[in-house]
Amino acid sequence: MTGTRPPGGAPARPGLLAHPTTPRSLRVHDAALRAAAELLAEGGLPATTMDAVVARSGVSKATLYKHWPSRTALAAEAFGLRMADAAAPPDTGSARGDLTEHLRQVSALYAGDHGLVFSQLLAACVIDPGAGSYFREFFLQGRRDAVAELWRRALERGEADPDIDGETAIDLLFGPLVFRLMAGHLPLTRQEADRIAAAALGGLLRRPPPS
Repeated sequence: MTGTRPPGGAPARPGLLAHPTTPRSLRVHDAALRAAAELLAEGGLPATTMDAVVARSGVSKATLYKHWPSRTALAAEAFGLRMADAAAPPDTGSARGDLTEHLRQVSALYAGDHGLVFSQLLAACVIDPGAGSYFREFFLQGRRDAVAELWRRALERGEADPDIDGETAIDLLFGPLVFRLMAGHLPLTRQEADRIAAAALGGLLRRPPPS
């Protein structure tokens, strides 16, 4: 999810998604991803059509479909790689500080233009399940790995409840942000992020013993 390349030039791509490894195919692949990322930034998912990617990148439509099953899959990979370094997990010195600050970061991310693209991709993957694996691998997994690292750190410090697994903790903390983004019933503000953090962390972290 970092978008970096290991020795040999092939991009790091975990999971089962098949991607090219020859230099020419990689150049074509990367050109299409750059074009898709630019189009997403300019007009969101509606602007990121296969025809638009062809016009921007010079890669033929037939070649695009050899690399991705749909334009949503292409857009999901492009978005994930573009966002790989967004909202880097903080190190404040405490689990409460780390998780609260990261919740603020992600809330601010969703409140802006990136949040609009995220919501468009999330909705599109509901009707295009084949693209869902790209969305999970190239965007969601990186975000979840970052929070899992914060949770691991909290466990090592003895601050987190060891009976609660990291996946559950992540869903409790960040699920409300996604729901609010999609439903629009409450704003994605710093104050609301702090309220979510306080409520969730009250059950996730160990309480200090009474003095």
